Amino acid sequence: MSTLSIRFYDAITHFGNSLQPFLLLAMRLYWGLAFFNTGLGKFHNHDNVVQFFTGLGIPFAEASAYLVAFVETVGGLSLALGLLSRLMAIPLIITMCTAFATAHQEALLNVFHDPETFIAQSPFNFLLTSLVVFSFGPGKISFDHLLFRKGA
Repeated sequence: MSTLSIRFYDAITHFGNSLQPFLLLAMRLYWGLAFFNTGLGKFHNHDNVVQFFTGLGIPFAEASAYLVAFVETVGGLSLALGLLSRLMAIPLIITMCTAFATAHQEALLNVFHDPETFIAQSPFNFLLTSLVVFSFGPGKISFDHLLFRKGA
């Protein structure tokens, strides 16, 4: 590989890396606030959520409905702010995996035969965002970065 090719590739890599904080911020804000609103909706429509969970056979439906509402509300706000993001991504991931295993079970079971249906399910983008934030962190435009910078 020529030196020019290496420099070009390095420049593209540097440019891509400079976009990471903005992409992570956009994902966190959009899906974090969506989580937050979904969680609030579960609090406001608690009886309907309990009835839905009962129909799915989720044990302790009333307590589970409050737990999911709490996780989505607090976790969503945490993602949006980038505060304790990786920690809060864990219960969000568990919640979305549970949603796939219960309410979206058919799509989950057919993920390899019909991936389009799987990714079209409402938990998919929530799960994907939670996994991205857990894996890569919230980015430089976050409270986590301000509070937990290495060497600060």
